[in-house]
Amino acid sequence: MDSPQLNSLYQQLILEHYRHPRNKAELDEKTVEVHMANPVCGDEIRLQLRIENNEIAEAKFVGQGCSISQAAVSMMTTLLEGRSLDDADALAQRFTEMMHGSQDAAKDRSLGDLRALQGVSKFPVRIKCALLGFDALQEALKKGTHEATH
Repeated sequence: MDSPQLNSLYQQLILEHYRHPRNKAELDEKTVEVHMANPVCGDEIRLQLRIENNEIAEAKFVGQGCSISQAAVSMMTTLLEGRSLDDADALAQRFTEMMHGSQDAAKDRSLGDLRALQGVSKFPVRIKCALLGFDALQEALKKGTHEATH
C-alpha cells in the first residue's frame, strides 16, 4: 500500500506534467501521426513521431483533456525518444498492464514517472484517460512499422 506522502508526491507529479507538459508541440518532420479521442470525457491527443532506423527519434503531442490523459502522454513522450519500436511497444504494454492492476508492472522502474499513475487503476472510468496516449502510440507503431517496410 502506498503511503500518504507517496500518493501526494504522485499527485504533484501528475499536476506538474499537466501544467507544464513535456513535448507538447507540433512536430515538423513527423513520420507518423495518430489522432485519438475519448468522446465520453472529451480527451483528445494527436501523437506525432519521427521514426528513423527503427527507432523513435522524436515524439511530440498536441491535445486537450483531463489532467490524467495529458500528464500520461507528457510522461510517455519523455520516455520514447531513442527507444526502438519494439521497446516502445513493450513500454505501452507494460503501462497497460499497470492500468489493469498488475502490481508487478507498478513496481517496474522502466516506467519512470508513469508509475505515478498507478492509482488510476482503482478508478475504472479513468483508465481510458490514462491509456489514450498509449493507444495512440500502439497505433502509431503499427503505422510506422508498416510504412518502414513498404
